[in-house]
Amino acid sequence: MSGEHAAREETTSGDAAAAERSRASEIGPLVDARGLTFGYAASPVVEDVDLRVERGEYVGIVGPNGSGKSTLLRLLLGLHEPDAGTAELLGHPARAFAERERVGYVAQDVTEDEKRMPITVSEVVLMGRFPHAGFGRVTAADRDRVREALATVGIEGLADRKIAALSGGQRQRTYIARALAGEAELLVLDEPTVGVDAESVDAFFALLDDLVADGITVLLVEHDIGAVIEHASRVVCLNREVYFDGDPVAFAESDALDRAYGTNVRREAGGLRT
Repeated sequence: MSGEHAAREETTSGDAAAAERSRASEIGPLVDARGLTFGYAASPVVEDVDLRVERGEYVGIVGPNGSGKSTLLRLLLGLHEPDAGTAELLGHPARAFAERERVGYVAQDVTEDEKRMPITVSEVVLMGRFPHAGFGRVTAADRDRVREALATVGIEGLADRKIAALSGGQRQRTYIARALAGEAELLVLDEPTVGVDAESVDAFFALLDDLVADGITVLLVEHDIGAVIEHASRVVCLNREVYFDGDPVAFAESDALDRAYGTNVRREAGGLRT
C-alpha cells in the first residue's frame, strides 16, 4: 500500500470517527457520569455516583450542606479530575470537552472582582457570542442575539447598567442570558437563588420553566426542596452518595429525605424546609 493511499485511509478513518462522535453528542445524553468518586485527603466528598441527564430534562439536585452537590457539578463539567469513575459532556470526556459554549454554567460564588467589573450587562451577555464570531468580529446579528437573550430573561431594560450595580437575582439572569446568547444546550446552575428575595425567586423558577419548555436542558443544585419538587421533572438527592434519583412526587413521599438529611427536614403545610 502506498504512503499516499495509507494517508487517505487514515484521514477517512479519522473523519468517520469525528462524525460518529458528533452524532453521539447529538443523540446521546448531555451528561453521563459513572462511578464518580472524589475527595480530599482520602475523605470522599462524592462517592460512586452515577448520573445521566437526557435532552430536555429538568434535573434538580438537593442535599444537606456539605453533601458534595457543588463538587459533583464541577466533576460533571470537567472542572475537577475524579479520583475514580468517568464523566462525559455531550458525548465527550468532560475534562477534554472543548465546545464550552454549548454548556452555560452559572456558579454559586461570584468573586468581588467580578462584581466590580466596569462593564455593562449587554457587554457581559455579548461574551456569549465570542465563540461564534468569525475572525473575532461581532456582527449586527450577534447584537440581535444579545437583545433576544436579554428579552428572554426579562432584563432588556438593564442592558446599559453596570454589572456591579445589579442585585443578585439580576446578576444571575445576566449570566443565563450570556449562556442563551452563546446558544447553550445545557444550563447548569449552582444555588442560583441564594440571597435572592422571595418574589424574584418565584420569577426565576418561572423563567427556568419557560426555558425548559423552549428545549433547554437544566441541571440545578438548589437548597429549596419544595421548589425543586414543584418545578423539576426529576430529583436527585445527594449526601456524598445518591440516596434518590427519580420522580419528584415519589421523592417527597420516600424516606430518602430522612436518610439523607437526618433530623433536619420538616414537612410543613407550605412545603419542605431544611
